[in-house]
Amino acid sequence: MHIHILGICGTFMGSLAVLAKDLGHTVTGSDANVYPPMSTQLEAQGITLMQGYDPAHLEPAPDLVVVGNAMSRGNPAVEYVLNKGLPYVSGPQWLADHVLRGRWVLAVAGTHGKTTTSSMLAWVLEHAGMSPGFLIGGVPQNFAVSARLGDTPFFVVEADEYDSAFFDKRSKFVHYGPRTAILNNLEFDHADIFPDLPAIERQFHHLVRTIPSEGLVIHPTTEPALERVIQMGCWTPVQTTGQGGQWQAKLLSEDGSKFEVLFEGVAQGVVNWGMTGQHNVANALATLAAARHVGVVPQQGVEALSAFKSVKRRMEKVAEVRGITIYDDFAHHPTAIATTLDGLRKKVGDSPIIAIVEPRSNSMKLGAHRDGLPESVDQADQVVWYAPANLGWDLGATAAQCKVPAVVCDSLEGIIERVKSQAQPGTHVVIMSNGGFGGLHGKLAEALK
Repeated sequence: MHIHILGICGTFMGSLAVLAKDLGHTVTGSDANVYPPMSTQLEAQGITLMQGYDPAHLEPAPDLVVVGNAMSRGNPAVEYVLNKGLPYVSGPQWLADHVLRGRWVLAVAGTHGKTTTSSMLAWVLEHAGMSPGFLIGGVPQNFAVSARLGDTPFFVVEADEYDSAFFDKRSKFVHYGPRTAILNNLEFDHADIFPDLPAIERQFHHLVRTIPSEGLVIHPTTEPALERVIQMGCWTPVQTTGQGGQWQAKLLSEDGSKFEVLFEGVAQGVVNWGMTGQHNVANALATLAAARHVGVVPQQGVEALSAFKSVKRRMEKVAEVRGITIYDDFAHHPTAIATTLDGLRKKVGDSPIIAIVEPRSNSMKLGAHRDGLPESVDQADQVVWYAPANLGWDLGATAAQCKVPAVVCDSLEGIIERVKSQAQPGTHVVIMSNGGFGGLHGKLAEALK
């Protein structure tokens, strides 16, 4: 059948397009922003992309329209679909009906680390010879694609709490029916759709309600919000990670690049990998617990993690120019910014770190996280805040509260000039945004030459 996807260049919808193509469908799609890496990946798969939401893209009428959650009423394509009575469905519902049904779904949910943890889990199963299918909101470097069907019962899905579509305000993950579920952490986010943390906790509880009594729920011991979710009712065995949990890590290097794994007090092996940060050690423990649930012995999992290559845009080293290293990172929440910089600081010691932050997510634009931002950059030596034209709050006041030197720039040129004047050989520059940031990474590398 011919499937047309509205909002195809989002990480989730783009991955969905790959799966639909693999199932033998003709896939087309439109988006307001057709840009790499997703556009490149889709075009390589033979998927036709169209810029904008012109109703003419829907002629002749496709057999089914999959509607991304960024689409709202008033969008010309959405209005056309409704007026013409074209069959339509949300992305999560399509995934559940056509890919996940009858499979052993391993879902990774949480405010932070979903993409990295689901990539780790898919890789550990792959390394164990289990050829899982997966859908991940990023491109794991061990696979070079963000989604594949797989030809075994196992399917790893990044399980997002964001809403499903304009006509279905439930979180995406309630559609997935996992047997194994990792709940990584839980903080307030997505201020555009959730009024407060209890509202998100309720959605997480809806997820817990769908997990079978023969399944497994995995969560860290350090997250009070997840404890509250479990206390609302849980009918599934639970395993915990971290301090006081069944799964623990004994750090053998301060930056988290080497650690011993313990399960119920018994050593399972040493992970020695290219990742840094306490958050990634926590992600690894949850991954090993989930993999064990489908039959991967921890020693085998430890071996796989030692060969894990991370995900594009997760502290990805994108350039090294005249001794200055540039990283691309997806962090867009104060906790993620802080843990990322902490991991880098422990890795590079006293070397200078410049953080460049774009407050681009909907929650950031609404100012939901601004109180936590000044502290989030403490581990950098200086920070450059980018003020986009549509920011509805005073970024200058936030910069003024930073303990480290902080400036606000309203153009990419301004950011580049600032970094050029400050960076010396040995400096580490981390660019943090959940968007393309106008190609700043490449432009900065070019300017530093």
